[in-house]
Amino acid sequence: MDVLLSRDPSGFVFKHNKEIYRAVNKAYRQNYDHLIQSGLFNKLCSEEYLINHQELDDNKLNFDCYKIIKPVQIDFISYPYEWSFEQLKDAAITTLTIQKIALDYKMSLKDASAYNVQFMDSKPVFIDTLSFEIYKEGFPWIAYKQFCQHFLAPLLLMAYKDLRLQKLLHNFKDGIPLDLTNSLLPFKCLIDPKILLHITLHSKAQKKFSAKKADLKEGGFSKNSFYRLIDNLLSSVKSIKLKNINSHWINYYNGDNSNPEYINHKKELISLFLDRVKPGTLWDLGSNTGVFSKIASEKNIRVICFDSDPVIVNKVYVDCKSRNEKNILPLVMDLINPSSASGWAESEHKSLTERASAEMVMALALVHHLAISNNIPLRSISEFFANLSGKLIMEFIPKDDANTQILLRSREDIFSDYNQSNFENEFNKFFTIIAKEKINSSERVLYLMERN
Repeated sequence: MDVLLSRDPSGFVFKHNKEIYRAVNKAYRQNYDHLIQSGLFNKLCSEEYLINHQELDDNKLNFDCYKIIKPVQIDFISYPYEWSFEQLKDAAITTLTIQKIALDYKMSLKDASAYNVQFMDSKPVFIDTLSFEIYKEGFPWIAYKQFCQHFLAPLLLMAYKDLRLQKLLHNFKDGIPLDLTNSLLPFKCLIDPKILLHITLHSKAQKKFSAKKADLKEGGFSKNSFYRLIDNLLSSVKSIKLKNINSHWINYYNGDNSNPEYINHKKELISLFLDRVKPGTLWDLGSNTGVFSKIASEKNIRVICFDSDPVIVNKVYVDCKSRNEKNILPLVMDLINPSSASGWAESEHKSLTERASAEMVMALALVHHLAISNNIPLRSISEFFANLSGKLIMEFIPKDDANTQILLRSREDIFSDYNQSNFENEFNKFFTIIAKEKINSSERVLYLMERN
């Protein structure tokens, strides 16, 4: 049994027989009972805002607690600094919607962390059942600051400054400080009444009262005021629009790589390889716009698309959402610097390889970027992929390919070992090549491999 780190006195999460459970401490009994008995739990679960759970019949694990619950299991845990703009926005709207519904049942969220949200079937769902507490008339929303730092601040910075500022969430685990957000936002944004209220004035209030003990006594913050605050925040979040940002990679398959014979043959080969292996899960590394991920999803394979370009990932998410695609989860991830373990004792947020593994990995038009753009030796690349999965679909891009030549324009060609023969030799140290096919109208080769 593995008890996971928890800072919440209401309970803790633990892993038993590779499944996740949550212990509800006795101190949280009154709040938990109200959540269940009031009908709020069923309401939120039925509308797919909150993750469902089952209560264990008895405490076979001998914990000194009130309840043991087993939530619906989530295949892959993602973190807010890996989400696209629209994913973070949808997670914010979900959090506020839950808070508004909770007020109808005389409950409130005591925290509004972005880490309390995960994506299931490509939709945001709240996973912290113990975040609810019985509403106290007259008290301000205790999670207001946290919501602004975890959601509103990064959304504003991504929309009005730079989409890449989402990565600040990796460094600021309790959300991006409001004074920092205020200093980074363009002046024209700060005159917006909603930004002025929730960021500028809020950050000044934080500084003013930082040296004083927080006063949470009952006051004039009525329930109607609470509703108005949530409505205002909802309006603020929904009004944040991502400006039209272009990316070179969005048109990757509309330019030199758009040869129909090449694309169609590549799709055909990938489909054949997937049918041969029949994986349940697949990671598409360097997925671009998810053209080939869609082939896997249509075969009912659960796919995670990883790409380093936040514009690309945002487009994939929006496209999946528009067609109600449930088998694809797009995430922002740079393989040269993937998400690392972090938090207290490096145990709160796990690295990519610690979180899960895929039955199959697909890496298309990627190896030349790793080997030539980033000087990663082929042996190291093969070892990396061997640590990710037992099955691999990989496309080799030769040096005389037009795209590889583009990478070599601004640097000396020191890559004498970058060739198909050496590629196969290095990957044969970790994999057995099951099949390889030259893709029509190109010199590119598609491989199907199985780890030794």
